[in-house]
Amino acid sequence: MSKILELREKRAKAWEAAKAFLDAKRTQEGFVSAEDAATYDKMENDVVNLGKEIERLERQAAIDAELSKATSTPITNKPDAKTGGDTKTGRATDEYRKAFWNGMRNKVLSYEVQNALTIGTDSEGGYLVPDEYEKKLVEALEEEVFFRNLATVIKTSSGDRKIPIVTSKGEAAWIDEGGQFPESDDSFGQTTISAFKLATMIKVSDELLNDSVFNIEQYISREFGRRIGTKEEEAFFIGDGKGKPTGIFNATGGAETGVTSTGTSITFDDVMDLYYSLRAPYRNKAVWLLNDSTVKAIRKLKDGNGNYIWQPSVREGEPDKILNRPYRTSIYVPELAAGNRVMAFGDYSYYWIADRQGRSFKRLNELYATTGQVGFLASERVDGKLILSEAVKTLDIKAAGK
Repeated sequence: MSKILELREKRAKAWEAAKAFLDAKRTQEGFVSAEDAATYDKMENDVVNLGKEIERLERQAAIDAELSKATSTPITNKPDAKTGGDTKTGRATDEYRKAFWNGMRNKVLSYEVQNALTIGTDSEGGYLVPDEYEKKLVEALEEEVFFRNLATVIKTSSGDRKIPIVTSKGEAAWIDEGGQFPESDDSFGQTTISAFKLATMIKVSDELLNDSVFNIEQYISREFGRRIGTKEEEAFFIGDGKGKPTGIFNATGGAETGVTSTGTSITFDDVMDLYYSLRAPYRNKAVWLLNDSTVKAIRKLKDGNGNYIWQPSVREGEPDKILNRPYRTSIYVPELAAGNRVMAFGDYSYYWIADRQGRSFKRLNELYATTGQVGFLASERVDGKLILSEAVKTLDIKAAGK
């Protein structure tokens, strides 16, 4: 039995024990003593920690699988045939990639380096990131921002992207023999996705740049991925659309309100109403989005038959679920508090993320020269918007005093 499967079974048993303890200690009024509540919280925390350990082991397994892949491919072509595969052009060439990283390390660019980099010089004086490195950066974003895996990601070259939307559909009708066919047209609208600039800077010491052992490519990839990914996730969830993408939880341009809770906490009826506020076609791919504090509250909820609506995963590769649908958590989803939109449920493929092609770098040689450092600027242009608001519904907590 694998370690991951063993921990999943252990977590499932721990969760059953925690539920049984809570049920046994509840009074007829549904309350538990402070001592019993503390004991339950510790049991629940053990379940959470087991879940985190499972996630760590799964990430390790994925990395081990990646590192175990062959580092080269056998030569299968005929003698005298081309051995390099398809010829790369533009920013995909090995010459451009080598020149790009040499330029990042060295203050003075040689004639050969400049000649290769003219392929990707952008209008702002920086250099467009080589194709291979841009791919690495996107992978880093996907690791940091899980929402990119749920949303629809498109590429734009320039200008705004107009997206046509069907706002209403025509209908058929019963008619008499020989009767006139009814006219019933679809109605169309459109929404526009533009591009907002997201930027960051990294300072690297001269010693590290000159150290051939130091993998600057890997370091910058991960660090830019972490910084840009964090700000992207925040905007995709709570962005107000002013100089940044419009988030799922934003009151204007975000998801539709499915349920407004009448109390200050979540009940089983609230979660069930939110589930069915989403039309059936969207529920097939729907995922819950919520904060960890909301997950903790939902773990204590039961359905009408006394079953907990939160179910831990007991199989490898399967996520934990709420009402048999997977959920994802983020610190940028509003916490469980009065006046907040605390939970979303829907098909997030209707949230479109538009990446303007060509992330760019600049190197700052003189600005930090007195401290023995070199600055690196990175920027991208991206926008995000929920194209069809009915595809995602939110649970709103009533504001205090209303």
